[in-house]
Order: sequence, then structure tokens, then C-alpha cells
Amino acid sequence: MYRVNKELIIRSNSEAVDFALLKDGKLIELHRDKEEDNGFQVGDIFIAKIRKPVAGLNAAFVNVGFEKDAFLHYHDLGPNLPTLLKFTKLVSAGKLKDYSLKSIPFEKEIDKDGTITDVLSANQSLLVQVVKEPISTKGPRISSELSLAGRYVVLVPFSDRISISQKIESKEEKERLKRLVQSIKQKGFGVIVRTVAEGMKVAELDKDLQNLMDKWNSMCKRLVTAHHPSKVLGEVNRASSILRDVFNDTFTGIYIDDEELYYQTKDYLQEIAPSKVSIVKHYQSKELPLFEKYNIERQIKTSFGKTVSMSKGAYLIIEHTEALHVIDVNSGNRSNKAQSQEDTALEVNLIAAAEIARQLRLRDMGGIIVVDFIDMGNPENRKKLYDFLKEEMSDDKAKHKILPPSKFGLIQITRQRVRPEVNIKTREEDPNNENGEIEAPILIVDKIKSSLERIVKDHPKVVLNTHPFVAAYLTKGFPSVRSKWFFEYKKWIKIIPRDAYTFLEYHFFDEKGNEVSE
Repeated sequence: MYRVNKELIIRSNSEAVDFALLKDGKLIELHRDKEEDNGFQVGDIFIAKIRKPVAGLNAAFVNVGFEKDAFLHYHDLGPNLPTLLKFTKLVSAGKLKDYSLKSIPFEKEIDKDGTITDVLSANQSLLVQVVKEPISTKGPRISSELSLAGRYVVLVPFSDRISISQKIESKEEKERLKRLVQSIKQKGFGVIVRTVAEGMKVAELDKDLQNLMDKWNSMCKRLVTAHHPSKVLGEVNRASSILRDVFNDTFTGIYIDDEELYYQTKDYLQEIAPSKVSIVKHYQSKELPLFEKYNIERQIKTSFGKTVSMSKGAYLIIEHTEALHVIDVNSGNRSNKAQSQEDTALEVNLIAAAEIARQLRLRDMGGIIVVDFIDMGNPENRKKLYDFLKEEMSDDKAKHKILPPSKFGLIQITRQRVRPEVNIKTREEDPNNENGEIEAPILIVDKIKSSLERIVKDHPKVVLNTHPFVAAYLTKGFPSVRSKWFFEYKKWIKIIPRDAYTFLEYHFFDEKGNEVSE
């Protein structure tokens, strides 16, 4: 059976920590954790002050210590808001020392269709949790329905519900987990059982639950002396939170170039998966930086541009607007005459669907995404594409919904975004024009290669004319890019530097000197 290799590469420098998640060597997620970031991570809990409830919006603006007020909608208050308010008041005043919720009677739940001004007033203190980081000009989005995430379970104070991840399909396993959790959970606390808990014994779940109870108790202790507003419970460091949410038995390696982070990660893994501690490695080579070693720098440059090249000469164009993202699928000039147009369209669309699923995770694109696939007349093919895209996106942790293709071949996707989108500049200064910018050289080489893939099939001899900088990049070094092409295509490509060409310009010619169009 084919085994997927999953690796987490963690690079640290003075400004930030970068996390790259690789699947079979291909970059599928990229996160950046900056020290001076706004200090708001999804999952952080604050003791906050209500600034102003607004009846028209049925929401309140809340001071959490950020330059822009946080936004709290009535639907994010949670049914047991009155009990939470009472508890917060008693603990902050030092009148309640038992934080287990056993000794506090639950108040009447709020009406689910009520209005904000009935339940909250200005200057009230309230415990809230960040559900969406500040993005663009908006403050954080918050909820007063608190939850503390562990490895196997999520603890939900002021609730008695037990719910099991929908990704666990076996009815018997769901029942078993429900019984186990019922026997170990405390009154007043609900529990959500995560997918990774499948098959786990009661001891592991109990340990996870106890860790979360300890977190809850230490947070409540902080409330007694906390300023209003201030953070009372921070998420674990980004390395640990990524491991907690994405780590599973398929991981084959975790490579870290920072000693302190290496030991932190080993300690965390010792807690959640002791048998996997050996896969954490401290990368110490001074010759080749970590991201270069795993080919991540190159993948970043070739993955974040407006144009994304794919195999078989196909490419995507990704445009961003304030309201939505638009992705256009292009087949390129394919010289595959054997296949019908419908077969070609399906082949390109499937390649594109896999790349789009990767791009959404990689850039953390959220909101509405409209994809213009190549038109297909056959309804079976449209269904095949839709099912394939759903399957490719099934690994995506962000909540998303995919609508079936419209008559015009458009597929609409909505994807939850809880952090600012990852946006990396791929253009560089133009050596021919000091005020201009051009695509990075690596991108040009990738475009040349995708053109070459199609041309070598139909031409026994191929000559490439290109700018001297690009020609040097292709021919120098050992093994050079050109010699790699030789092994791949079994043809030697003659490369001629042309001083008159602009940096981005290149042309292919056959053995008679006729230009070969792509």
C-alpha cells in the first residue's frame, strides 16, 4: 500500500517562525508566526469590557485591548451567557474559589431569537474567545461560547453536551466514545470528541481532559488579578497548536533549525505521541538553509504568483478582489491531438482541482472563491470533477462548502478564514528597468519547462533562445538545469543567449531554424 510522507519543516529567525507542511515533498500549508504580530490568535481568551451593544446589528462592540473593537454577535453569546456573567463576576471579585462549576447553579438560558440589549450593557466585563483574527481593517471576531482545545477532546464550559466528530463514521465507535466521556467528564462541562480520538482508550482521553481542566483552573486564578481588558489564556505556541491540529501517524519527519523550538516540540510530542518523538530532528547544517534543503523557497516562489503553472502545460490565473477570489483554469496550447476536446478538458480540470485545493490551503484563502473550469458538455464528467474536488479538499481543516458546477462550468466555494491570508511577493526588481518589476527567474524557468514538455514530443531537435541571464541559469553548475532536461526528455536542448531579448522573453526553434509556437 502506498504510504504518504508528511513532513513539518520549522524555520526560525529573529523576526518570525515559518512552518511549512509538506506532503510527499510538495508544499501544502505555510504559516508564519511573527513575534510582533497583533497578539491575537484564534483560541485566545480575554476578559473584555463591553463598549456598546447595538440593537440594529444585534451585536456588541467589545474592548479587548486591540486598536479596533472586537465584534460579538448575539448568536455567538452561547445559551448560558447569564451563568457565565455571574461566574465571571464572582471569580473576579474573589468570592468564588471553586472553579469546577459544581457549586454554581445554572441560570435560565437566553432566548435564541432575543436581542443583544436585553442581555448585555455597556461597561460589563465578559470572558470572550477569539474566533477570527483581525483581518485588514476589521477588529477580531469573538464569541463568549468558550472552548479549550486538546489533542483528543475539546472542553466546553457551561454546557453538559457531549458531541462526537462527524468524521468518525462507525456508530459503535461513536457510542463507545460517548460512554467513555460520560464516565470521566465533570458536571457543568460539555465535551466535543475530535476525530483523532477514534480507537483511543479511556486513559488517554482522561489525561487530555485533565490537562484542559488544569488550563481552565489556572485561567480562572488569573481572573482575580487581571486588568479588564487583558488576555487570560493564550493558545499554546504556534508549533504546538499546528502539531495538535494536524499531527497524526502519517508524519514521517519534523525538522527544526532552532534549538529552543526543537526541545519545546520534542516535549510537546512526548505528551501527545511518545512513540513519534524520534521523528523530531534538529537541523544544524550551516551550508544549506533548511528551506533550501527541502526545496521550499522554490515552491514558495512558484506557488504564490498570479499565474500558477501545473503539469501538462496547464496553468491557473488567481485574481483577488475585496469581495471574492476568482480562479481561471487554462489548458495552455496543448498539442495532444489524440484526445477529444472533452477528454482534454476533463484531464486539465482534474489537474487544476488538485492544485486549487492545495492553493486554498497554502494561501489560506477565505470567503467566496469562484473557479472557472474549462467547459465540459458531459454531465458525468462534471460530476466526476465535482466529486474529485470534494475529495481533494477533504483534508482541509477550514470549514468549507462546494457547490456543484453551473451550466457555465463555474464552481463556487465558500471557505472559512480565521487568519489573514498568506500573501507572498513573487515579483523582483527588473535588471533592465530600475523602476520596474518582473517575475522571479525561477518562475520563468518553470514556464520554459512547461512549454518544453509539449514541444519535445513533436520535434527531434529543439533550440531555445533566451536572455543571457536565464541562459546562464540553465547551463551553469553541476548538474545544470539543461542536463536534468536531457535525462528527462532524452534530448539535448541547445541554448543560445540573446542580448536583444528582454528578461522574460524566450523562443523555441526547430532544426531548420523555424520558430516553434507553443
